[in-house]
Amino acid sequence: MARIVKVILDAADFHPLHKDWVRLAETLARELGVELEIRNEDYLYAIQYGETDELGMAWLPQLFVQLEDGSVKLVLSRYPFDPKTVKPSEELALKEARERINAILSS
Repeated sequence: MARIVKVILDAADFHPLHKDWVRLAETLARELGVELEIRNEDYLYAIQYGETDELGMAWLPQLFVQLEDGSVKLVLSRYPFDPKTVKPSEELALKEARERINAILSS
């Protein structure tokens, strides 16, 4: 079974939801009891490990976890919005991230 050693947020200070992403990453790192690394606009990292568009370009922010074997897995690349309010949802973000982390740990 894989073990997570670090939560990594590749962020952009200018992004309107920057604080939401940071809060999400801090919460997950605290829950997992691991280090949090915040990268600032590291597009090469996001291209290597994250989601990209049809031209191979990445967007930020994107959230990752690093496993003890050194591999990096994408957790979240789009902050979810509540369909009822059409506003960013911290609750949905945590739910999606936790589900993805559980899937990573069980694979």
